[in-house]
Amino acid sequence: MSIQTKGSTMEVNNKTFDAGQTIKHFVARNGALIGLIVLCIVLAICAPAFLTGANILNVGIQAATTAILAFGQTFVIVSAGIDLSVGATAAISSMIVAYTGANMGLPAWSTIIIGLLAGAFFGALSGMANAYLKLPSFIATLAMMSVARGLTLVISDGRPISTSGLVNFFGSTIMGVPIPIVTMIIMGIIAAVILNYTSIGRSMYAVGGNMEASRLSGISVHKTQITVFILSGIFAAVAGLVIAGRLHSAQPEAGTGYEMDAIASVVIGGASLAGGKGRISGTFVGAILLAVIRNGLNILNVSSFWQQVVIGLVIAFAVSFDTLRRKEDAH
Repeated sequence: MSIQTKGSTMEVNNKTFDAGQTIKHFVARNGALIGLIVLCIVLAICAPAFLTGANILNVGIQAATTAILAFGQTFVIVSAGIDLSVGATAAISSMIVAYTGANMGLPAWSTIIIGLLAGAFFGALSGMANAYLKLPSFIATLAMMSVARGLTLVISDGRPISTSGLVNFFGSTIMGVPIPIVTMIIMGIIAAVILNYTSIGRSMYAVGGNMEASRLSGISVHKTQITVFILSGIFAAVAGLVIAGRLHSAQPEAGTGYEMDAIASVVIGGASLAGGKGRISGTFVGAILLAVIRNGLNILNVSSFWQQVVIGLVIAFAVSFDTLRRKEDAH
């Protein structure tokens, strides 16, 4: 066996191992996780209260809603789309749950099913507009965001509606374990199974990578496009339940702006806005990273105005990194 060393490159049995390229690939694939670890170390040094058990649970609760929305968003972005309606879908779904329970007297379990179906319905409308009307997903979901938000205000007449005990369970703590965190983990596992171990998950990657090649290979592009938005709508509805459970009511303005955090979590987690690339584990890390940034800035008494600036810069960096990565891959 011959070993030749030149710089950072070793040749072993005619196989070249480039340490620099290996490290570069690892950082590119796990940049968000590395950033999260470094940030946690810095915050632990600057603010000892950060690593307390109570605060760690608080970070998890803060991340839960964003992560659930982002899991659904991952399906859409992997398929080369984008869903701007997830925050509004979470609001309309939770409002329908609260309204059917408080005003129609339906059992709590049935109202939750109706809420999930509502999320799927609004997602399906966005998917059909994208697939059959050929509307860009940005436009289709922007319109759906306005429709869903308006219907939320119509149903509620602009006022909160109290929720039942079963809905409130989604925001409760059982034996010291916050249910929002449990819900986030369950939805993350479901999302990972769908994306990694099902035919529709493989179709998402294929359609996002090359839509025309997917069509020619027999994949139903329209079916895939509609399915990813239905899944995004269902995940948004679950996030709406968590929001309503924590507040013990459905709020007309719930979820406002959450779509940006969801998209940011997916991109920070390593997904490409061009489609064909993304992982649920990366999205989870991205959502936790955003929650840690906000939590850390709060502990350090940084103004909420400056927090928005920091989050915006993080999003800009993540998108820029994705753009540079795609240019490099093209070469």
